[in-house]
Amino acid sequence: MDELRTILLAEDNPKDVELTLEAMAENSLANHIFVVKDGVEALEYLRCEGKYKLRKTGNPALVLLDIKMPRMDGIEVLRDIRSDAALKRIPVVVLTSSREENDLINTYELGVNAYVLKPVDFKQFIEAVKQIGSFWAVLNELPPERG
Repeated sequence: MDELRTILLAEDNPKDVELTLEAMAENSLANHIFVVKDGVEALEYLRCEGKYKLRKTGNPALVLLDIKMPRMDGIEVLRDIRSDAALKRIPVVVLTSSREENDLINTYELGVNAYVLKPVDFKQFIEAVKQIGSFWAVLNELPPERG
């Protein structure tokens, strides 16, 4: 599978990373997920900077973005993605435990594609992530990248 079908997961909670990878594995997507632990690392990955300067260029099919992360939160990452001509077309789905109305409003104002609350129940969490991965990384048609 080419780089366009990679999913970038920006999540600092190891348990949530494990659950997300398990859910994607059930949908045969786990080997196409790249995990970063904070917003700074997410942007470095997307921009091929820092320790990612040698990675093959190309945008992922989807960014799964937590809001509450160290160094740079998900809202700041989303703002940077949407203001960058090379990144702004990447679908971004916020996958978060934040039930704060301001987070929901701010992310939609910044152009998030979806806002999904992390279900507390394990089976519901697995099902939600499987559906996200199936739609955004398999079914959704992406626009061509412009150079």
